Amino acid sequence: MGSFLKPNIFLKQFQRSIGKRKYNWYDEGIQYPGFKYYPRRSDFKDPPYEPSKLFRVERIKTLKGCPSWEKEMMKQLKLNGQKINEYVIVKNIPEMNALLWRVKHLVKIVPVTFPNGFPEDSSGTYLKDNGELVVAKRLQPAESRVKALEQFQNDPKKLDGDTLRRESRKRWDTGWQPM
Repeated sequence: MGSFLKPNIFLKQFQRSIGKRKYNWYDEGIQYPGFKYYPRRSDFKDPPYEPSKLFRVERIKTLKGCPSWEKEMMKQLKLNGQKINEYVIVKNIPEMNALLWRVKHLVKIVPVTFPNGFPEDSSGTYLKDNGELVVAKRLQPAESRVKALEQFQNDPKKLDGDTLRRESRKRWDTGWQPM
């Protein structure tokens, strides 16, 4: 019993003979909001990038077995229904990005692009699976056809429906003989 109370002289900290290399990385990283990036080459330049204003968020996994806080976040995104491949459109703002970061394993996030320009009216638009919001071109009548229609409708020599019915009845009664 007395041997347990004596300090054990065999337990010492052993150091390896190889020391750690100390290197300061202070000036080499590029500071971005929230993280620091260390490029491979010193002449690295970021390509110009225009962030998307909207995201297409699609649920890809079921909520069965997920913790309650993840289900609440999916309810905030309105993706808590029974269908797995349903999607919503959300703004690219810091609050929404923080929410999406917490449920990124349950959703697929695609930036929405506008190849035909930003639409002024939402009618005639559709969203593809790759995030392109396409504005369908509206068909406009040709000016020559519109003028020809107006001339035809306003022509006094035109046979309208009432005149055609009367003439057809006369010809029926006379046995299709010339009048």
